[in-house]
Amino acid sequence: MGKGLLLGFLLSALAAWPQIAVSQGMSATGPEAKVVSVGDGDTIRVRMNGKPITVRLACIDAPETAQSPYGLQARNYLRQRLPLGSTVTLEQKTTDRYGRLVAEVIAGININLVLVEDGQAFAYRQYLGGCDAREYLDAEYRASRRRFGIWQVPGGIIRPWDFRRGRRYSCSAIGSYARAQELLRQGHGYLDGNGDGEACESLR
Repeated sequence: MGKGLLLGFLLSALAAWPQIAVSQGMSATGPEAKVVSVGDGDTIRVRMNGKPITVRLACIDAPETAQSPYGLQARNYLRQRLPLGSTVTLEQKTTDRYGRLVAEVIAGININLVLVEDGQAFAYRQYLGGCDAREYLDAEYRASRRRFGIWQVPGGIIRPWDFRRGRRYSCSAIGSYARAQELLRQGHGYLDGNGDGEACESLR
């Protein structure tokens, strides 16, 4: 092959690269943004192109803040990973019904995936379609085997999507002090009304 033909082939291949990447499910690098705040374990606020934007981390579901202590732990973990003012890249997946940008957040590494790997969030099975599902499920499996974070409770804490459905327990309905402590460990923090680490002391 002559040098001219070889050069032409290489230039054509380079020009076609973005289309090839898209056809194979690979996403181009997304826009950069600055972290402004961290709301909870799966929501951040960024400034991009001079505008504030709320970002919901794609394909994961972190404990709700009411799921004490796991929700606060997830938020603090995310704050450590994404200090205010740090630069991130957003791999946008969609926009949710609240108008939030749903994206994978990249800060040298995939922050969404790391949250799952370190037991701070679940793989959000209902919404894994936009991400590498196997990667997230494998990360969750490793976290559960190592009993990290939300997996310190056998089988993991109550799932955030179930918690949001509003099932709440009353001490009188639980009927057992031991069961109340188990529910507290699963994330039903409202059972510990005075914040002393014990649920439903009246059942002792």
